[in-house]
Parts: sequence; C-alpha cells; structure tokens
Amino acid sequence: MSVASPVDTPATPAAVAVPAAPERLRVARVTLPPPTSLPRRILKHPRLMHHHRLVALVLTANLALLGHALTHGRWWSTDHTNLKAISSAVLANFALAILIRQQYVINLLFWLATRAPTRWPLRIRWTLAKVYHFGGLHVGGTLAGTLWFLVFVASATTAAHRGEPVPISLLVVSYLLLALLSVIVTTARPTYRARHHDRFERVHRFGGWTALALFWTQTVLFVRADHDRNLLTAPQIWVLAILTVSVALPWLRLRRVPVEITRPSSHVALARFDHGATPFAGSSTAISRRPLWEWHSFANVPAPGETGFRLTISRAGDWTGSFIDDAPSHVWVKGITTAGVANIETLFTKVVYVATGSGIGPVLPHLLARKVPSRLVWATRSPRTTYGNALVDEILADQPDAIVWDTAEHGKPDMVQLAYAAYEAFRAEAVICISNKKLTWQVVHGLERRGIPAYGAIWDS
Repeated sequence: MSVASPVDTPATPAAVAVPAAPERLRVARVTLPPPTSLPRRILKHPRLMHHHRLVALVLTANLALLGHALTHGRWWSTDHTNLKAISSAVLANFALAILIRQQYVINLLFWLATRAPTRWPLRIRWTLAKVYHFGGLHVGGTLAGTLWFLVFVASATTAAHRGEPVPISLLVVSYLLLALLSVIVTTARPTYRARHHDRFERVHRFGGWTALALFWTQTVLFVRADHDRNLLTAPQIWVLAILTVSVALPWLRLRRVPVEITRPSSHVALARFDHGATPFAGSSTAISRRPLWEWHSFANVPAPGETGFRLTISRAGDWTGSFIDDAPSHVWVKGITTAGVANIETLFTKVVYVATGSGIGPVLPHLLARKVPSRLVWATRSPRTTYGNALVDEILADQPDAIVWDTAEHGKPDMVQLAYAAYEAFRAEAVICISNKKLTWQVVHGLERRGIPAYGAIWDS
C-alpha cells in the first residue's frame, strides 16, 4: 500500500479521510458528538487536569498540617519553636518531590496503574490512565517544601534572637539554601522553562546538586545542635541518604556508546543503538553529546526479535539540528529506561494513535509491539521524502489501514475530526495523541469534553 492520502477531495473542516480498503481511502463526513454536561466539561478543562489536581492535593494537605501546627501541635509558643517538626515537614515534601521523579518509581506507577483488566468499567480505566500526571506531586512537593523551608528559616531566625540554641552556622547555610531554592523554583515556571529550556535544565541540575549538598550540611548542623541525638540514629540523615542515592543512580549508569546514524532527509536522523540494551516498547532514552550540560529524551523503537533499538530525531532546535548535520559516532546515555505516556494503552481494548510529524517515533514501538489492537492516524509533510521509504513501508506493513495525511499536498486537516473518524470506524475505547503542545491540547481536550478518553503529553518537566 502506498502512503494514504485523500487524493480526490481537498481538506475541509467537515471532510476527513477514513480507510475504506487496503488500496484507497474514501472521504466521509463526520459529525462530532455534542459536548457533555457542563459540570463534566468543567472537570475536563486543561486547567483542572489531574496534574493540577495533584498539585492542589499536596498543597491542601500541607495547609491542613499548618493548621494543626498552629493549633493542637503548638509548634510556635512564646518560649519555644518546634524547629524539628518544621524541618520534618520540609524534608517530607522534598522527599516526595524527588522520589516521584525517580525512574524506578515512575515505572512502578505505570505498572500498578495498568494492572487493571479491560473488563473493569471504562470510567475507572479512564482515570487510571491519567497516571502520567504524577508530575503534579513533584510540583506540589517542591512548592510546599520551599514554603515550609521559608517558615523554618524565619522561625530559626526568631528563635535565635530570642536566645534559643540556634547555631549561627545553621542560619548562614539555611539562608544560602533558601536563596538557591528560590532561584530553582522561579526558573522552573512553565513560561520561563519554555523560553529558556537549556538554562532551566542547567539551573535544575547544578542547582539541585548544590541544594542537596547544602541540605546535608544544614541537616548535620541541625542534628548536632540537638545534643540528645546521634547522626546515625537521626531519621533525617537516612531520608537524605535515600534521596542522594535516588539522584545519583541515573548518573552511575552514565556511559559513552556507539551510534549509527542514517539521514532520510535533512529534517530527520534515525539513530541506531546496539550496545547490549534492548529497552521495552514505549520507553525513552536520554542522550547527550556533553553530559554535564544538556540531555534530550527520545522514544525507544525496538524491533520485535532484534537486539538494540532506534531513535527518531527530528530537527526541532539547535541541538537536534546539530545532531542531524554533524552526526556523531558516539553519544552518552544515562539513567534507567523509563515508561512513557502511551504505556497506558493496555488499559483499553482498542486505541487510536494520532501523531503529527516526528510524533510517529514514540508511536511506532507500540504499533510494532502489538500489545493492543490499534489504528494509526498520521499527519505529516511529505512522509516518504522526509522519513524515507523504509520507515514508511515498515509503518504501512504493520498498519495497512493507517490514515497518513500528506500536509504538503492537502494542507493541515482538522485533527479532532480525523481522530474521531478513526475512533468511530475502529470502535476504539481511547485516543492517544503524540504531537506538539498546541495540537495535543486541541485533540485531547476536543475529545475529552465530548466524553471520549484521550491522552497526550502534558509538558510538566
């Protein structure tokens, strides 16, 4: 089958291509279902997505803890400040923020969420599939931990002025750490991160390592100030040790590996790895040419029955452009193979994959693995010219009924209607969209507000 496109009908908002036979497509007019009830539409709004709900949950729990501290807990009194309790609140929140980003923890969350059988009610599976919103716990824990640390510094300063035994060295380190945490949180704002991603990444990495070192210093000083406690028996020391191992673990797997690069066009590089690791379908690998400065994650594409894997790297900035134009012979890899959003596919009996451009990279391993019956909708510019005949033929061999819309010939389609047409024709239970941020939101929100389970990346890190 050749690349499918609606060759007889121009792209209009009302017309979408749906497969009619292996060798051709026919045009069908589809009517999107009406939006669901107002309360359900409100809950499906992006501002109320599960990521934000988890942020709100963590902050609400901390507000409840603050209420307890101000009343029954009596953390502050006229002659004493319970700095130990405040410090524990700081550490608990930062432990949540760090551990929820640990690769083994992420894989465990996906594994637990996808244990539900497809015979369970769709509404339950619909919610479980939102597991990839776990980043809300990271954001909530970081914000709450920083605010609690501000409270700790203010309380320790007040206690020192009041004559309580607070070492000056503890205050100095605490103020340094508070300033650093403020910089990290400020540069992690979504708007700043989108405009200055490389700077955000470096601040997050080097600032995070420095903050961890300062936390160790501050905690040792704090425990030693309490003469009734020993370092080895202090719970804070052991929690910090766990967090340090969690942060260090990906870097302990750092190595330089060979890579074979083929370039179907000046827009795409296909990177082939075979260094003894065959990751599972739907996972991602981070690669770098300068491991201390920047890392970029791409979806792994293992081929059934073969060792190694491929990465599809499209021109999307200075780093990817340099990678394509000046292909390296070796790159650095680190970390643990980590589950991605589309791993939630096993919660459904059938899924429709919607991809645009290089979004085909994260989708392809799921199509090849065939864990779940799926249908592909792929809108891209000149697919054979851009990605090469070999890759397109591989896709069509696995997905003979795929809708491949050539935007160079027929313009940009209405992706919500295109996705819905495939969803209806395939009698799917869910839609998974891999695209840029704007279009992903259009598809996911456009379908969810009409009562159709839809999923896509949320760009929370």
